[in-house]
Amino acid sequence: QVQLVESGGGAVQAGGSLRLSCAGSGRTFSSYIMGWFRQAPGKEREFVTVISWTGGTTYYADSVKGRFTISRDNTKNTVSLHMNNLKPEDTAVYYCAAAVRWNSATKLMEGAEYDYWGQGTQVTVSS
Repeated sequence: QVQLVESGGGAVQAGGSLRLSCAGSGRTFSSYIMGWFRQAPGKEREFVTVISWTGGTTYYADSVKGRFTISRDNTKNTVSLHMNNLKPEDTAVYYCAAAVRWNSATKLMEGAEYDYWGQGTQVTVSS
Protein backbone atom coordinates (compact mmCIF):
# COMPACT_ATOMS: atom_id res chain seq x y z
CA GLN A 1 0.00 0.00 0.00
CA VAL A 2 1.18 3.53 -0.69
CA GLN A 3 -0.05 6.92 0.47
CA LEU A 4 0.27 9.83 -1.93
CA VAL A 5 0.47 13.53 -1.12
CA GLU A 6 0.52 16.19 -3.83
CA SER A 7 1.99 19.66 -3.51
CA GLY A 8 2.99 22.59 -5.66
CA GLY A 9 -0.34 23.79 -6.92
CA GLY A 10 -1.21 27.44 -7.10
CA ALA A 11 -2.34 30.30 -9.28
CA VAL A 12 -0.43 31.41 -12.34
CA GLN A 13 -1.05 33.51 -15.43
CA ALA A 14 -1.39 31.98 -18.85
CA GLY A 15 1.98 31.17 -20.31
CA GLY A 16 3.48 30.56 -16.90
CA SER A 17 4.87 27.41 -15.34
CA LEU A 18 4.27 25.28 -12.28
CA ARG A 19 5.86 22.15 -10.88
CA LEU A 20 3.70 19.67 -9.02
CA SER A 21 5.15 17.02 -6.77
CA CYS A 22 3.70 13.83 -5.40
CA ALA A 23 5.36 12.16 -2.44
CA GLY A 24 4.73 8.50 -1.81
CA SER A 25 5.09 6.68 1.47
CA GLY A 26 6.49 3.22 1.91
CA ARG A 27 9.52 1.35 0.70
CA THR A 28 7.92 0.01 -2.48
CA PHE A 29 7.33 3.28 -4.32
CA SER A 30 9.47 2.10 -7.22
CA SER A 31 7.11 -0.82 -7.81
CA TYR A 32 4.24 1.48 -8.77
CA ILE A 33 3.40 3.03 -12.07
CA MET A 34 2.64 6.69 -11.40
CA GLY A 35 0.12 8.84 -13.19
CA TRP A 36 -1.37 12.31 -13.05
CA PHE A 37 -5.03 13.07 -13.65
CA ARG A 38 -6.99 16.29 -13.39
CA GLN A 39 -10.57 17.33 -12.87
CA ALA A 40 -11.98 20.72 -13.74
CA PRO A 41 -15.21 22.02 -12.19
CA GLY A 42 -18.21 20.41 -13.80
CA LYS A 43 -16.09 18.06 -15.87
CA GLU A 44 -15.06 14.46 -15.61
CA ARG A 45 -11.65 13.46 -14.40
CA GLU A 46 -9.19 13.18 -17.27
CA PHE A 47 -5.85 11.55 -17.81
CA VAL A 48 -2.79 13.79 -18.02
CA THR A 49 0.29 11.57 -18.06
CA VAL A 50 1.82 8.35 -16.74
CA ILE A 51 5.35 7.09 -16.13
CA SER A 52 6.67 3.55 -15.82
CA TRP A 53 8.54 2.14 -12.83
CA THR A 54 11.97 3.40 -13.84
CA GLY A 55 10.82 6.33 -15.93
CA GLY A 56 11.72 4.74 -19.23
CA THR A 57 8.24 4.98 -20.70
CA THR A 58 5.80 7.86 -20.53
CA TYR A 59 2.47 8.66 -22.11
CA TYR A 60 0.80 12.05 -22.34
CA ALA A 61 -2.65 13.32 -23.18
CA ASP A 62 -2.66 15.17 -26.48
CA SER A 63 -3.80 18.32 -24.73
CA VAL A 64 -0.58 18.56 -22.69
CA LYS A 65 1.95 16.95 -25.01
CA GLY A 66 4.94 19.20 -25.51
CA ARG A 67 4.04 21.39 -22.53
CA PHE A 68 4.04 18.99 -19.57
CA THR A 69 6.80 16.63 -18.48
CA ILE A 70 6.51 13.83 -15.93
CA SER A 71 9.52 12.51 -14.06
CA ARG A 72 10.20 10.42 -10.99
CA ASP A 73 12.92 9.97 -8.43
CA ASN A 74 12.57 6.57 -6.78
CA THR A 75 15.34 7.39 -4.29
CA LYS A 76 13.12 10.16 -2.93
CA ASN A 77 9.77 8.44 -3.52
CA THR A 78 8.55 11.33 -5.62
CA VAL A 79 6.99 11.93 -8.99
CA SER A 80 6.90 15.40 -10.50
CA LEU A 81 4.86 17.13 -13.14
CA HIS A 82 6.53 20.09 -14.81
CA MET A 83 3.92 22.25 -16.53
CA ASN A 84 4.97 24.92 -18.98
CA ASN A 85 3.04 27.33 -21.18
CA LEU A 86 -0.02 26.89 -19.00
CA LYS A 87 -3.41 27.73 -20.42
CA PRO A 88 -6.69 28.64 -18.70
CA GLU A 89 -8.07 25.27 -19.76
CA ASP A 90 -5.40 23.61 -17.60
CA THR A 91 -7.25 24.89 -14.52
CA ALA A 92 -8.22 21.86 -12.45
CA VAL A 93 -7.51 19.85 -9.36
CA TYR A 94 -4.54 17.63 -10.16
CA TYR A 95 -4.28 14.17 -8.66
CA CYS A 96 -1.41 11.73 -8.64
CA ALA A 97 -2.22 8.06 -8.70
CA ALA A 98 -0.37 4.77 -8.40
CA ALA A 99 -1.01 1.57 -10.31
CA VAL A 100 0.46 -1.86 -9.64
CA ARG A 101 0.20 -3.16 -13.20
CA TRP A 102 1.48 -1.79 -16.48
CA ASN A 103 -0.96 -1.90 -19.33
CA SER A 104 -1.56 -0.45 -22.74
CA ALA A 105 -1.56 3.30 -23.15
CA THR A 106 -5.30 3.22 -23.70
CA LYS A 107 -5.94 1.35 -20.46
CA LEU A 108 -3.54 3.53 -18.45
CA MET A 109 -5.60 6.54 -19.44
CA GLU A 110 -8.46 5.11 -17.40
CA GLY A 111 -8.65 6.04 -13.76
CA ALA A 112 -9.98 2.58 -12.92
CA GLU A 113 -6.52 1.16 -13.62
CA TYR A 114 -5.06 2.97 -10.62
CA ASP A 115 -5.15 1.60 -7.12
CA TYR A 116 -4.15 4.57 -4.96
CA TRP A 117 -4.87 8.29 -5.20
CA GLY A 118 -3.70 11.46 -3.57
CA GLN A 119 -5.99 14.17 -2.26
CA GLY A 120 -5.29 16.56 -5.11
CA THR A 121 -3.80 20.01 -5.53
CA GLN A 122 -5.47 22.99 -7.19
CA VAL A 123 -3.99 24.63 -10.26
CA THR A 124 -5.58 27.85 -11.47
CA VAL A 125 -4.48 29.54 -14.68
CA SER A 126 -5.79 33.01 -15.41
CA SER A 127 -5.92 34.62 -18.82
